[in-house]
Amino acid sequence: MKHRKKKKPWAVLIAILLAIVIGTLSGKERGLFGVSFYSMYDLIGKLFINSLTLIIVPLVSSSIITGIARIGSEGEFGRIGIKTFIFYFVTKIIAIIIGVAVINLFHPGTANVGNITELISTEKLASLGQHLNQDGKGAFVAMILDLIPPNVLDAFAKGNMLGLIFFSFIFGYALTHISTKAAESHMNFWNGIFEAMINITHYIMKVLPLGVFCLVAKVFAETGLKSLASVGMFFVTVLLALAIFVFVALPLLLKFVSKVNPWNQFRAMAPALITAFSTSSSSAALPITMECMEKRAGVSNRICSLVIPLGVSVNLTGSALYEGMAALYVAQSFGVDLSIGTQFLFIFMTLLTSIGIASIPSGSLVIILVLLRVLGLPAEGVGLFLAVDRILDMFRSTTNIFADGCCAVFVARSEGEKDILTKKEFEPI
Repeated sequence: MKHRKKKKPWAVLIAILLAIVIGTLSGKERGLFGVSFYSMYDLIGKLFINSLTLIIVPLVSSSIITGIARIGSEGEFGRIGIKTFIFYFVTKIIAIIIGVAVINLFHPGTANVGNITELISTEKLASLGQHLNQDGKGAFVAMILDLIPPNVLDAFAKGNMLGLIFFSFIFGYALTHISTKAAESHMNFWNGIFEAMINITHYIMKVLPLGVFCLVAKVFAETGLKSLASVGMFFVTVLLALAIFVFVALPLLLKFVSKVNPWNQFRAMAPALITAFSTSSSSAALPITMECMEKRAGVSNRICSLVIPLGVSVNLTGSALYEGMAALYVAQSFGVDLSIGTQFLFIFMTLLTSIGIASIPSGSLVIILVLLRVLGLPAEGVGLFLAVDRILDMFRSTTNIFADGCCAVFVARSEGEKDILTKKEFEPI
């Protein structure tokens, strides 16, 4: 795939500021030639959301199939691969739980309740709450039935994401146990779909400023400046959750599991963290991350060459944390209270769906739409947090890369590698 020059976020940030001002001033009544500006925001915003939902099924399925097949075909996958996935699972589940706990502690979405009735009817809200908060046994049975659909084509057509993800996992694994020639043909096919979907995602991102403008303007046209308090609280809440994960959870694992100095990990990864923050892309920071972990942290190439690239594909912990928080923020905004049992199921769903994240700027929007669909919430709900999404994208991309580097250290130390993060001075990259 061709290297793409990363765009600065200024266009999106300017669009957000203009949307807040223009949306507030225009309200729901002002218009031109008998057509309200609000209806224009609504139409263009829905077209943008539709363009994102259009790519969900092929993007997520091809990403998981190629990722699992590639992992299974690695000659050294065995012991190292199992350890890698254990650390991926542990760090990602910790991140998601931290996000869910913090969003439940502060409830930033409650400030929106009663201000967004245009997005969903009261009757639908009532039925939604009843559906989501069914008893734990019923919810678990419903999830299992969705996980293994009787007709995979029907699951693809209806966007049954749990069934889609399960089938993609099984199919990807099965590719590693067929003839080399047949597996190669399948890999070329699915990899071609994945790259095509990434290209389409890039095309959609070219109109991201316009889509963001219309979605944010619609929210502020409806609620006015009241939304600022809620979205500001959401912004601070996400930053707090990311900070707890990066500066508390991961350092504790480094200190007590891998027996290394956590501060040295920050120092060793500094160039990669700066790159991830400035580009909002884990993929863009991949080469520098590998160089940092090998030359500065002292992790061997055999570990880095497997753990880091794989992490960029399936271990976007910061994005997983954010996606769960964003979906629950939308639920809170619509006044939908989820039971503890339902939220545990939601954590599991977030863990599964986060595997298909595209490591590109704003790639998390696609997975958030998946989670909203799983919860039965309207896709237009993404407009509630888009005003801060672009800035938060920089922070969660940095978190993704730091977590991948930490996993490389975990695996290297478990393999008995010495002199990890012991250098007092680090050579420049």
